[in-house]
Amino acid sequence: MPLTVVQVLPALEGGGVEQGTIEVARELVRRGHRAIVIAARGRMASTLEEAGADYLDWDIGRKSAVSIRHVLRLRRLLRSRQVDIVHARSRLPAWIAYAAWRSLWPSSRPRFVTTVHGLYSVNRYSSIMARGESIIAISATVRDCLLKNYPGIDPVRVRVIYRGVDPGMYSYAYEPPADWRVIWEREMPMLSGRMVLTLPARISRRKGHQDFIELIAGLKDRGVPAHGLIAGGAQRAYLLDELRAQVARRRLEGHITFLGQRSDLREIMAVSNLVFCLSKAPEAFGRTTLEALSLGVPVIAYDHGGVREILARMFPEGAVPAGDLGALLQKTVDFVCSPRQVPPSTPFTLRTMLDQTLALYENPAGSI
Repeated sequence: MPLTVVQVLPALEGGGVEQGTIEVARELVRRGHRAIVIAARGRMASTLEEAGADYLDWDIGRKSAVSIRHVLRLRRLLRSRQVDIVHARSRLPAWIAYAAWRSLWPSSRPRFVTTVHGLYSVNRYSSIMARGESIIAISATVRDCLLKNYPGIDPVRVRVIYRGVDPGMYSYAYEPPADWRVIWEREMPMLSGRMVLTLPARISRRKGHQDFIELIAGLKDRGVPAHGLIAGGAQRAYLLDELRAQVARRRLEGHITFLGQRSDLREIMAVSNLVFCLSKAPEAFGRTTLEALSLGVPVIAYDHGGVREILARMFPEGAVPAGDLGALLQKTVDFVCSPRQVPPSTPFTLRTMLDQTLALYENPAGSI
C-alpha cells in the first residue's frame, strides 16, 4: 500500500542533509509512494521538485518565536493528508514535528522518525533527535554517541544507515570531460608538474585547514613538488583572512590556492593525486572521503569518527593519528614517493542507503 512520507528540514541549500532528503524523496516517488518535503526554499528546491515530490516552502528551521505557528499548520497537514511517516532531519524542525505529532490522538499518529546527521552537543535541545520511534544514525560513531549520551534510548530503535554514493556519479577512475580539463588547465597553470593535494572542506576552524597549510609547508621544506588546493566556501570572511595570513607567514603564496565554493568538486578530486580529511573533531560520516575513494583517489585522513569507519573498510592505509602533524607529513611523503591504489569497490552505495531507509519506513519500530 502506498505510503505518504513527510520529511522536515530547515532549508534546501547545499549539503549532505539536503542531498539525502532529495534522494529519499526521489526513491519514494519511483516506488509509487507520496513524498512531501517541508523546508525553506534554497538552491536545491528545483531539484526536489524535478524529483516529483510535493514541496512546501515553510521556514520551519527559523529560530524565532513565530516558528511555533508551524505546529498547528503541520498538525493539520498530518491529518488532512493522512501521513504515514514524519521524518525529522534537524533539531528545530524535529521539535516542531514532535509537538504536532504529540498533539494527535495516539491511534491517529503517523510514525515519528529522526535521522541524526551530526555529533550534536549534548543538551535538551539536541535530545529531540533521540525521541524518534525509529532513529537513523548515519554511522556507528553517531549511534555510539547517542547511546552513550542518552542512556534511556532502547538500542533496538537505533538503526545505522550509512550515507552512500551513486557509482554512476562517482565512478572508479572517472575522467572529467575534455572541455572541463581545458578550462581547468588554463585557470590552474601552477599545477603543471606538481602533485595536486586537495582539502575539500568549508572554511572553519574545525576542518583542519591550519594543519593542511603546515603540511604543504613541510613538503616544501623537503623539496616535494606539491600544490595544495583548498575547496570550500567561507561563511565568515575573517576565517579565510586568518588562513591567508598563515599562508603568507609560511611564504606559501605560490603553493596553496583557495578555490572557494565549487560545483565541480567531483572533477577537482578526480584530477588530484591525494585528497585529505583533517577535521580536528570526529566527523559524523565524511562524505567527501567516500566520494574521493569511490573515484579511486587515495585519501589521507585523521583516524577518528565516521571517517575512520570509511577508511577501515575501503582504504585503511590512509589513516593517520588525529592531530599528529609529523605522522601526517611522513604519510604524505610516503604516498608521493610510492603512490597507492584504492581498491575498485565501495560498500557505501546510494542504493543500499535507499533500500534500508525504505525498509525502515515500511517496517518501523514500535512506539516510544
